[in-house]
Amino acid sequence: MSAQVKIPMPLRVPELAPSLGRVLVPRRLTEPWVPLDEIREELATRVMELGGEARAAAVREERDRVLEAVSRRAWLAVWEAAARRVGDRVTAAIDLEIRRAADRVRMPRRVRRRYLLAGSEKRAIGARLAAGGETLVAALDALDAAAARVQQATVLDKGAHAEWQEALRTAARRLEVAWLALEAEVAEEGRRWAGEIDAIGRWRPPLWPLVAVWTPLAAILLWLGLVLGGYVPAPAWLAARLGF
Repeated sequence: MSAQVKIPMPLRVPELAPSLGRVLVPRRLTEPWVPLDEIREELATRVMELGGEARAAAVREERDRVLEAVSRRAWLAVWEAAARRVGDRVTAAIDLEIRRAADRVRMPRRVRRRYLLAGSEKRAIGARLAAGGETLVAALDALDAAAARVQQATVLDKGAHAEWQEALRTAARRLEVAWLALEAEVAEEGRRWAGEIDAIGRWRPPLWPLVAVWTPLAAILLWLGLVLGGYVPAPAWLAARLGF
């Protein structure tokens, strides 16, 4: 009987696709202002590939490989890569809109450089986009704890195995939540920067250079006109030049 207790629990990886929800099948009223479907599809595909790798390892009874394939580290790497790609795409789209608005008003290049996103602004946008992953990280922490328990589980520890399977499904559901939060933040970034881009579209060249140049020139021309008209005496150097 004691030998039976020590038999490791065979690991069975649940199907993750049903828990991915709108990461797998989006349901939107309007499309995002930045194309995201390619990144979303790659995210869903990579998660299902992790599940496939884990199931293949389970068939070979490679317990450590099963747990590693769907570990916290693997899930987090997939999510962070997707969030980083979204951040890069959003910042590139904002910079493109700024350039287009600057081109429409013929803003000089030296001026438009002030409006393009700085490195700190790009990092802030990336941080805001990734903030929705907090619930996913909490679920992955729980998955890590469940994996540690199932690592040593025997055939009698069915509860530990069921808990680990549920932790995997929960991670997939929290990934859906994190993705939807990311999409919502992408929309918010569009609204946040719309005012800045509209302001660029209303930009006009400053008038002070024209005033600085034309005011003295106009005064000189007026004075010269008065001199030529005989209303103002001409200075000696000008009278000699003009033959007065």
